[in-house]
Amino acid sequence: MSTPAPRFGANYTPSQGWFHHWLDFDLDEVRADLDSIAGLGLDHIRVFPLWPLFQPNRTLIRPRAVEQLVQLADAAAERGLDVNVDGLQGHLSSFDFLPAWTQTWHRRNIFTDNDVVAGQAEYLRTLAAALADRPNFIGMTIGNEINQFSGPPHPDPDPITPAQAADWLRRLLDACEEGAPGKLHLHAEYDAAWYQDKHAFTPAHAARIGAVTAVHSWVFNGTAQRHGRTGTATEHHAAYLIELSKAWALEPHRPVWLQEVGAPAPLIPAEHAAAFTEATVANALDCPDVWGVTWWCSHDVSRSLADFPELEYSLGLLTNDRKVKPAGESIARIVEEWRGRTYSPAPRTTALVVDIGDDETADHPTGDGGHAPPRSTCRPGGAFFEAFARLTEDGVRPTAVLASRAGDTEHLASRHITEVVHPDQVP
Repeated sequence: MSTPAPRFGANYTPSQGWFHHWLDFDLDEVRADLDSIAGLGLDHIRVFPLWPLFQPNRTLIRPRAVEQLVQLADAAAERGLDVNVDGLQGHLSSFDFLPAWTQTWHRRNIFTDNDVVAGQAEYLRTLAAALADRPNFIGMTIGNEINQFSGPPHPDPDPITPAQAADWLRRLLDACEEGAPGKLHLHAEYDAAWYQDKHAFTPAHAARIGAVTAVHSWVFNGTAQRHGRTGTATEHHAAYLIELSKAWALEPHRPVWLQEVGAPAPLIPAEHAAAFTEATVANALDCPDVWGVTWWCSHDVSRSLADFPELEYSLGLLTNDRKVKPAGESIARIVEEWRGRTYSPAPRTTALVVDIGDDETADHPTGDGGHAPPRSTCRPGGAFFEAFARLTEDGVRPTAVLASRAGDTEHLASRHITEVVHPDQVP
């Protein structure tokens, strides 16, 4: 089946000042950054306003900040770059950015407090409306990996239930749609949604709410530690998440956006970043229905900035002085190779059965009174994860199917699945 060619982009990390650049917004520096990104042949960027700077009070959304965001989007358009905007940051590279009106003396649950959520909705609606008439505006992502605030291992979480998470997602996506009707609005979680037992944000949320499914692939989650930098599971981790997500999708060809993926040192040493990049992207694009690949990130974090985890400093496709790194050269080469090509990967006809309980919550007991394996069976080292990796190593090209659908011939046919395998059947 031929589908639109995948998009290639980068998560925009400003070369000067990181995301603190919003404090001293310099459009000329932004333009220079965007020139270097466009020079790789990329077609879009993902942009991250800092929520406390844009909405310092619940009823104050700073017009000047919104204007600067629009200026950035217009500068991107001048360079042939489309723009996706994440609203609620929220969380970036181990740092939390929450407005004062949600913390300490004003502490309220950011997912369930009515006033807070109303403020979030107005903020997202405002950003979306400001960009709605820009032809290069892709749409809104609610916020970057904001699910990390909902429970452990966050040191000060705002606990919620899966039902509350679903309500929150739908309310904020509705606000995005009100601001910019018809655009591609979505939400994005870090991989706890797929891997962490009892996590409030679930695979069903990711695969059933929003215009597309977003996956964030980071092999520092135990994959590279367990399988090595060139292991099948490592080089196919992004592809694994793409296919895992399809088990919960209600539409057989729901698009999946590989919205974050990077080569984290030292697990992926600098001298091997290019090879990892090429393998990861090639394997991801061997999956049907991929909307696009957005690399993390555009530019390295300056060593003049303190207290980042070591791996965060060197994830860029470009250096701080905008020189192309080996991974950037690989991405540019991949983009050029895909130019004008038809995207039509063969269907994945073998499905590995994932059974982790209730389809919506991914944690409840199964209907027979017993307990399905926990969600962690899907994480590195889990029975499902490792069985998928072994099938991949054997050249099978597996996908995933829910246990509740493994006998549904209509569903299987709609996905071109002809063989169903359980993890304990994989040698």
